[in-house]
Amino acid sequence: MISDQKIDALIARFEGISARLAAGAEADEFVQLSRDYAELEPVAEQAKLLQKTRDELEAAQDMLADPELDDEMKALTQDEVETLQKSLSDLQDALRLALLPKDKADAGGVILEVRAGTGGDEAALFAGDLFRMYQRYAQTKGFKLEVLSTSEGEFGGFKEIIAEVKGDGAYGLLKFESGVHRVQRVPETESGGRIHTSAATVAVLPEAKNIDIEVRNEDIRIDTMRSSGAGGQHVNTTDSAVRITHLPTGMVVTQSEKSQHQNRARAMEVLKARLYDAERQKAASERADARKGQVGSGDRSERIRTYNFPQGRVTDHRITLTLYALDQVLSGDGLDQLIEPLIAAHQMELLAASEAG
Repeated sequence: MISDQKIDALIARFEGISARLAAGAEADEFVQLSRDYAELEPVAEQAKLLQKTRDELEAAQDMLADPELDDEMKALTQDEVETLQKSLSDLQDALRLALLPKDKADAGGVILEVRAGTGGDEAALFAGDLFRMYQRYAQTKGFKLEVLSTSEGEFGGFKEIIAEVKGDGAYGLLKFESGVHRVQRVPETESGGRIHTSAATVAVLPEAKNIDIEVRNEDIRIDTMRSSGAGGQHVNTTDSAVRITHLPTGMVVTQSEKSQHQNRARAMEVLKARLYDAERQKAASERADARKGQVGSGDRSERIRTYNFPQGRVTDHRITLTLYALDQVLSGDGLDQLIEPLIAAHQMELLAASEAG
Protein backbone atom coordinates (compact mmCIF):
# COMPACT_ATOMS: atom_id res chain seq x y z
CA MET A 1 0.00 0.00 0.00
CA ILE A 2 1.37 3.39 -1.01
CA SER A 3 0.73 5.93 1.74
CA ASP A 4 -1.24 9.16 1.26
CA GLN A 5 1.86 11.06 2.37
CA LYS A 6 3.98 9.56 -0.44
CA ILE A 7 1.29 10.30 -3.02
CA ASP A 8 0.96 13.90 -1.78
CA ALA A 9 4.76 14.32 -1.87
CA LEU A 10 4.93 13.04 -5.47
CA ILE A 11 2.22 15.42 -6.65
CA ALA A 12 3.76 18.33 -4.74
CA ARG A 13 7.18 17.69 -6.30
CA PHE A 14 5.71 17.54 -9.80
CA GLU A 15 3.72 20.74 -9.30
CA GLY A 16 6.83 22.46 -7.91
CA ILE A 17 8.81 21.55 -11.04
CA SER A 18 5.92 22.77 -13.23
CA ALA A 19 5.85 26.08 -11.37
CA ARG A 20 9.61 26.63 -11.76
CA LEU A 21 9.41 25.89 -15.48
CA ALA A 22 6.48 28.30 -15.89
CA ALA A 23 8.39 30.99 -13.99
CA GLY A 24 11.20 30.89 -16.56
CA ALA A 25 14.16 29.02 -15.14
CA GLU A 26 17.75 29.77 -16.18
CA ALA A 27 19.05 27.83 -19.20
CA ASP A 28 21.11 25.27 -17.25
CA GLU A 29 18.33 24.67 -14.72
CA PHE A 30 15.70 24.56 -17.47
CA VAL A 31 17.33 21.53 -19.15
CA GLN A 32 17.40 19.55 -15.89
CA LEU A 33 13.89 20.65 -14.90
CA SER A 34 12.58 19.57 -18.32
CA ARG A 35 14.11 16.12 -17.87
CA ASP A 36 12.67 15.84 -14.36
CA TYR A 37 9.26 16.96 -15.63
CA ALA A 38 9.22 14.39 -18.45
CA GLU A 39 10.27 11.61 -16.07
CA LEU A 40 7.83 12.54 -13.30
CA GLU A 41 4.76 13.49 -15.36
CA PRO A 42 3.39 9.94 -15.95
CA VAL A 43 4.05 9.04 -12.30
CA ALA A 44 2.28 12.19 -11.07
CA GLU A 45 -0.71 11.49 -13.33
CA GLN A 46 -0.94 7.97 -11.87
CA ALA A 47 -0.70 9.43 -8.35
CA LYS A 48 -3.46 11.98 -9.04
CA LEU A 49 -5.75 9.28 -10.43
CA LEU A 50 -5.07 7.09 -7.40
CA GLN A 51 -5.77 9.99 -5.07
CA LYS A 52 -9.06 10.78 -6.89
CA THR A 53 -10.13 7.11 -6.75
CA ARG A 54 -9.39 6.93 -3.02
CA ASP A 55 -11.53 10.01 -2.40
CA GLU A 56 -14.39 8.53 -4.45
CA LEU A 57 -14.14 5.22 -2.58
CA GLU A 58 -14.19 6.99 0.78
CA ALA A 59 -17.30 8.97 -0.26
CA ALA A 60 -19.04 5.79 -1.49
CA GLN A 61 -18.24 3.95 1.75
CA ASP A 62 -19.61 6.87 3.79
CA MET A 63 -22.80 6.72 1.72
CA LEU A 64 -23.05 2.96 2.22
CA ALA A 65 -22.87 3.47 5.99
CA ASP A 66 -25.90 5.80 5.92
CA PRO A 67 -28.70 3.99 7.83
CA GLU A 68 -31.36 5.90 5.86
CA LEU A 69 -30.19 4.51 2.51
CA ASP A 70 -32.92 2.43 0.82
CA ASP A 71 -32.24 -1.09 -0.45
CA GLU A 72 -31.99 -0.11 -4.12
CA MET A 73 -29.47 2.68 -3.47
CA LYS A 74 -27.56 0.43 -1.05
CA ALA A 75 -27.16 -2.22 -3.78
CA LEU A 76 -26.02 0.37 -6.31
CA THR A 77 -23.59 1.91 -3.83
CA GLN A 78 -22.22 -1.52 -2.90
CA ASP A 79 -21.53 -2.19 -6.59
CA GLU A 80 -19.77 1.16 -6.85
CA VAL A 81 -17.63 0.40 -3.79
CA GLU A 82 -16.55 -2.95 -5.22
CA THR A 83 -15.71 -1.38 -8.58
CA LEU A 84 -13.68 1.38 -6.95
CA GLN A 85 -11.85 -1.11 -4.73
CA LYS A 86 -10.82 -3.09 -7.80
CA SER A 87 -9.74 0.10 -9.60
CA LEU A 88 -7.78 1.19 -6.53
CA SER A 89 -5.91 -2.12 -6.40
CA ASP A 90 -5.02 -1.88 -10.10
CA LEU A 91 -3.90 1.73 -9.70
CA GLN A 92 -1.73 0.79 -6.71
CA ASP A 93 0.04 -1.84 -8.82
CA ALA A 94 0.48 0.60 -11.71
CA LEU A 95 1.92 3.30 -9.44
CA ARG A 96 4.29 0.85 -7.74
CA LEU A 97 5.57 -0.14 -11.19
CA ALA A 98 5.94 3.52 -12.18
CA LEU A 99 7.98 4.16 -9.02
CA LEU A 100 10.45 1.33 -9.67
CA PRO A 101 13.98 2.49 -10.59
CA LYS A 102 14.26 2.96 -14.35
CA ASP A 103 16.96 1.39 -16.48
CA LYS A 104 18.22 4.45 -18.35
CA ALA A 105 19.45 2.25 -21.18
CA ASP A 106 15.85 1.23 -21.98
CA ALA A 107 15.19 4.51 -23.78
CA GLY A 108 18.11 4.18 -26.19
CA GLY A 109 19.17 2.08 -29.15
CA VAL A 110 21.05 -1.21 -29.32
CA ILE A 111 23.85 -3.10 -30.97
CA LEU A 112 22.28 -6.36 -32.15
CA GLU A 113 24.56 -9.36 -32.69
CA VAL A 114 23.26 -12.64 -34.15
CA ARG A 115 25.60 -15.63 -34.52
CA ALA A 116 25.19 -19.16 -35.79
CA GLY A 117 25.67 -21.72 -33.03
CA THR A 118 25.62 -25.51 -33.13
CA GLY A 119 24.24 -27.01 -36.32
CA GLY A 120 26.59 -25.98 -39.12
CA ASP A 121 24.95 -24.64 -42.28
CA GLU A 122 21.46 -25.01 -40.80
CA ALA A 123 22.49 -22.82 -37.85
CA ALA A 124 23.67 -20.10 -40.25
CA LEU A 125 20.34 -20.25 -42.10
CA PHE A 126 18.48 -19.96 -38.80
CA ALA A 127 20.64 -16.98 -37.78
CA GLY A 128 19.48 -15.36 -41.03
CA ASP A 129 15.85 -16.09 -40.16
CA LEU A 130 16.28 -14.50 -36.73
CA PHE A 131 17.98 -11.42 -38.12
CA ARG A 132 15.20 -10.87 -40.67
CA MET A 133 12.66 -11.26 -37.84
CA TYR A 134 14.34 -8.45 -35.89
CA GLN A 135 14.75 -6.39 -39.05
CA ARG A 136 11.01 -6.53 -39.76
CA TYR A 137 10.17 -5.97 -36.10
CA ALA A 138 12.32 -2.82 -36.10
CA GLN A 139 10.44 -1.57 -39.15
CA THR A 140 7.06 -2.07 -37.45
CA LYS A 141 8.29 0.01 -34.49
CA GLY A 142 9.67 2.79 -36.65
CA PHE A 143 13.27 2.04 -35.65
CA LYS A 144 16.20 2.50 -38.03
CA LEU A 145 18.35 -0.62 -38.49
CA GLU A 146 21.80 -0.37 -40.04
CA VAL A 147 23.99 -3.41 -40.68
CA LEU A 148 27.52 -2.87 -39.37
CA SER A 149 29.20 -6.12 -40.40
CA THR A 150 28.35 -9.54 -41.81
CA SER A 151 29.94 -12.94 -42.25
CA GLU A 152 27.73 -14.96 -44.57
CA GLY A 153 27.12 -18.69 -44.37
CA GLU A 154 28.28 -20.94 -47.20
CA PHE A 155 24.71 -21.85 -48.20
CA GLY A 156 22.98 -18.67 -47.06
CA GLY A 157 22.17 -17.02 -43.79
CA PHE A 158 24.91 -15.68 -41.56
CA LYS A 159 27.74 -17.01 -39.48
CA GLU A 160 27.57 -13.61 -37.80
CA ILE A 161 25.75 -10.35 -38.40
CA ILE A 162 26.01 -7.17 -36.33
CA ALA A 163 23.62 -4.24 -36.69
CA GLU A 164 22.73 -1.03 -34.95
CA VAL A 165 19.09 -0.37 -34.12
CA LYS A 166 18.28 3.29 -33.47
CA GLY A 167 15.02 4.47 -31.95
CA ASP A 168 13.44 5.58 -28.70
CA GLY A 169 12.87 2.57 -26.47
CA ALA A 170 14.63 0.02 -28.70
CA TYR A 171 16.69 -1.49 -25.88
CA GLY A 172 13.67 -1.67 -23.55
CA LEU A 173 11.84 -3.79 -26.13
CA LEU A 174 14.70 -5.98 -27.37
CA LYS A 175 16.82 -6.60 -24.29
CA PHE A 176 15.14 -9.90 -23.36
CA GLU A 177 16.06 -11.38 -26.76
CA SER A 178 19.61 -12.06 -25.55
CA GLY A 179 20.38 -15.77 -25.25
CA VAL A 180 20.37 -19.03 -27.16
CA HIS A 181 17.55 -19.52 -29.68
CA ARG A 182 16.96 -23.13 -30.74
CA VAL A 183 15.27 -24.32 -33.94
CA GLN A 184 13.79 -27.73 -34.71
CA ARG A 185 13.04 -28.37 -38.39
CA VAL A 186 13.84 -30.55 -41.40
CA PRO A 187 16.74 -28.95 -43.33
CA GLU A 188 16.34 -28.61 -47.10
CA THR A 189 19.42 -30.81 -47.52
CA GLU A 190 17.90 -33.65 -45.41
CA SER A 191 16.61 -36.31 -47.80
CA GLY A 192 15.29 -38.59 -45.05
CA GLY A 193 12.93 -36.01 -43.60
CA ARG A 194 14.57 -36.12 -40.18
CA ILE A 195 14.15 -33.18 -37.82
CA HIS A 196 17.43 -31.47 -36.89
CA THR A 197 18.06 -29.22 -33.92
CA SER A 198 20.28 -26.17 -34.43
CA ALA A 199 20.90 -22.99 -32.51
CA ALA A 200 21.87 -19.35 -32.86
CA THR A 201 22.89 -16.88 -30.19
CA VAL A 202 21.57 -13.34 -29.91
CA ALA A 203 23.24 -10.53 -27.98
CA VAL A 204 21.42 -7.23 -27.47
CA LEU A 205 23.81 -4.57 -26.17
CA PRO A 206 22.68 -1.10 -25.02
CA GLU A 207 24.22 1.70 -27.03
CA ALA A 208 27.02 3.47 -25.20
CA LYS A 209 27.12 6.70 -27.21
CA ASN A 210 25.98 8.93 -24.36
CA ILE A 211 27.63 6.89 -21.61
CA ASP A 212 31.05 7.67 -20.18
CA ILE A 213 32.96 4.58 -21.28
CA GLU A 214 36.66 5.33 -21.20
CA VAL A 215 38.74 3.55 -23.82
CA ARG A 216 42.34 4.69 -23.40
CA ASN A 217 44.64 4.69 -26.41
CA GLU A 218 47.17 2.57 -24.54
CA ASP A 219 44.49 -0.08 -23.92
CA ILE A 220 43.77 -0.78 -27.58
CA ARG A 221 45.66 -2.09 -30.58
CA ILE A 222 44.37 -1.13 -34.02
CA ASP A 223 45.35 -3.26 -37.00
CA THR A 224 44.45 -2.58 -40.61
CA MET A 225 44.20 -5.31 -43.21
CA ARG A 226 42.90 -5.97 -46.67
CA SER A 227 39.15 -6.52 -46.84
CA SER A 228 38.03 -9.76 -48.42
CA GLY A 229 36.16 -9.34 -51.69
CA ALA A 230 34.13 -11.33 -54.18
CA GLY A 231 36.98 -11.59 -56.65
CA GLY A 232 37.71 -9.91 -59.99
CA GLN A 233 36.94 -6.23 -60.10
CA HIS A 234 35.29 -6.36 -56.67
CA VAL A 235 38.48 -7.25 -54.77
CA ASN A 236 39.34 -4.53 -52.29
CA THR A 237 42.95 -3.60 -52.98
CA THR A 238 43.30 -1.15 -50.06
CA ASP A 239 43.93 -1.92 -46.42
CA SER A 240 40.53 -0.64 -45.32
CA ALA A 241 39.46 -3.36 -42.85
CA VAL A 242 40.01 -2.48 -39.20
CA ARG A 243 40.50 -4.77 -36.21
CA ILE A 244 40.51 -3.25 -32.73
CA THR A 245 41.76 -5.34 -29.81
CA HIS A 246 40.95 -4.18 -26.29
CA LEU A 247 44.04 -5.40 -24.43
CA PRO A 248 42.69 -5.47 -20.82
CA THR A 249 39.71 -7.68 -21.75
CA GLY A 250 40.88 -9.37 -24.95
CA MET A 251 37.76 -8.18 -26.81
CA VAL A 252 38.26 -8.04 -30.57
CA VAL A 253 36.06 -6.11 -33.00
CA THR A 254 36.53 -6.23 -36.76
CA GLN A 255 34.92 -4.04 -39.42
CA SER A 256 35.60 -4.62 -43.11
CA GLU A 257 33.53 -2.27 -45.25
CA LYS A 258 35.02 0.04 -47.91
CA SER A 259 35.90 3.07 -45.78
CA GLN A 260 38.71 2.66 -43.25
CA HIS A 261 37.58 5.80 -41.39
CA GLN A 262 34.03 4.49 -41.14
CA ASN A 263 35.26 1.05 -40.11
CA ARG A 264 37.30 2.51 -37.26
CA ALA A 265 34.34 4.56 -35.99
CA ARG A 266 31.95 1.62 -36.18
CA ALA A 267 34.40 -0.75 -34.53
CA MET A 268 34.87 1.68 -31.63
CA GLU A 269 31.10 1.99 -31.31
CA VAL A 270 30.68 -1.78 -31.05
CA LEU A 271 33.62 -2.06 -28.63
CA LYS A 272 32.17 0.59 -26.32
CA ALA A 273 28.76 -1.13 -26.39
CA ARG A 274 30.37 -4.45 -25.43
CA LEU A 275 32.41 -2.87 -22.63
CA TYR A 276 29.34 -1.05 -21.32
CA ASP A 277 27.32 -4.25 -21.44
CA ALA A 278 30.09 -6.15 -19.62
CA GLU A 279 30.02 -3.53 -16.84
CA ARG A 280 26.24 -3.84 -16.55
CA GLN A 281 26.39 -7.64 -16.46
CA LYS A 282 29.03 -7.58 -13.75
CA ALA A 283 27.04 -5.11 -11.66
CA ALA A 284 23.84 -7.15 -12.04
CA SER A 285 25.67 -10.33 -11.02
CA GLU A 286 27.15 -8.69 -7.96
CA ARG A 287 23.77 -7.26 -6.90
CA ALA A 288 21.92 -10.56 -6.88
CA ASP A 289 23.11 -14.02 -7.85
CA ALA A 290 19.54 -15.11 -7.14
CA ARG A 291 18.42 -13.54 -10.40
CA LYS A 292 20.11 -16.32 -12.37
CA GLY A 293 17.49 -18.07 -14.48
CA GLN A 294 14.92 -15.30 -14.06
CA VAL A 295 13.58 -13.28 -16.98
CA GLY A 296 16.00 -10.39 -16.51
CA SER A 297 19.15 -12.39 -15.85
CA GLY A 298 20.62 -11.66 -19.28
CA ASP A 299 22.58 -14.90 -19.27
CA ARG A 300 23.77 -15.29 -22.89
CA SER A 301 24.41 -19.02 -22.45
CA GLU A 302 20.81 -19.64 -21.40
CA ARG A 303 18.50 -21.39 -23.88
CA ILE A 304 15.63 -18.98 -23.92
CA ARG A 305 13.40 -20.02 -26.82
CA THR A 306 12.59 -22.92 -29.16
CA TYR A 307 11.13 -22.53 -32.66
CA ASN A 308 9.52 -25.83 -33.69
CA PHE A 309 8.62 -25.87 -37.39
CA PRO A 310 6.81 -29.25 -37.63
CA GLN A 311 4.30 -28.13 -34.97
CA GLY A 312 4.31 -24.44 -35.90
CA ARG A 313 5.00 -23.39 -32.33
CA VAL A 314 7.34 -21.08 -30.44
CA THR A 315 8.09 -21.66 -26.76
CA ASP A 316 9.78 -19.16 -24.46
CA HIS A 317 11.27 -21.24 -21.64
CA ARG A 318 11.71 -18.38 -19.16
CA ILE A 319 7.99 -17.75 -18.78
CA THR A 320 6.75 -21.13 -20.06
CA LEU A 321 4.80 -19.48 -22.85
CA THR A 322 3.94 -21.42 -26.02
CA LEU A 323 2.41 -19.82 -29.09
CA TYR A 324 1.19 -21.72 -32.14
CA ALA A 325 2.06 -18.75 -34.32
CA LEU A 326 5.53 -19.54 -35.65
CA ASP A 327 5.09 -17.84 -39.02
CA GLN A 328 3.65 -14.73 -37.43
CA VAL A 329 6.50 -14.48 -34.91
CA LEU A 330 9.24 -15.02 -37.50
CA SER A 331 7.63 -12.41 -39.75
CA GLY A 332 8.26 -9.89 -36.95
CA ASP A 333 4.56 -8.99 -36.73
CA GLY A 334 3.91 -11.41 -33.87
CA LEU A 335 7.08 -10.85 -31.85
CA ASP A 336 5.26 -8.53 -29.43
CA GLN A 337 3.23 -11.57 -28.33
CA LEU A 338 6.46 -12.79 -26.73
CA ILE A 339 8.11 -9.50 -25.81
CA GLU A 340 5.15 -7.98 -23.93
CA PRO A 341 4.67 -10.97 -21.55
CA LEU A 342 8.45 -11.01 -20.93
CA ILE A 343 8.39 -7.33 -19.96
CA ALA A 344 5.38 -7.92 -17.70
CA ALA A 345 7.06 -10.90 -16.01
CA HIS A 346 10.22 -8.87 -15.43
CA GLN A 347 8.21 -6.05 -13.90
CA MET A 348 6.51 -8.50 -11.55
CA GLU A 349 9.95 -9.78 -10.50
CA LEU A 350 11.07 -6.23 -9.75
CA LEU A 351 7.90 -5.55 -7.77
CA ALA A 352 8.33 -8.71 -5.71
CA ALA A 353 11.98 -7.85 -5.05
CA SER A 354 11.11 -4.29 -3.98
CA GLU A 355 8.40 -5.52 -1.61
CA ALA A 356 10.69 -8.19 -0.14
CA GLY A 357 13.53 -5.72 0.30
